Amino acid sequence: MSTIDPTESIRRELVQEINKVEGSREYLEEQHGEVWDTTELCRDFEVTAFLAPFVCVRRNDGGTVGTLEFQDRPRYYFNYCEDE
Repeated sequence: MSTIDPTESIRRELVQEINKVEGSREYLEEQHGEVWDTTELCRDFEVTAFLAPFVCVRRNDGGTVGTLEFQDRPRYYFNYCEDE
């Protein structure tokens, strides 16, 4: 039995938009502030869930929880939003 995900079409559009232009790290930093590659992500966060183009994370220093967006190529994570 499959479950209908009401966010799937929105998320698919976001993935297409994010990956439309292969952004440089510098561009993403200008738009969103701090940016992480996969190695840096693993250093700073524990990924607890994945639902493209988002990952739920827990910071390794302090345990705060939040989300990041990511682009596919090159794989960069950005736009950290801490949960309230």
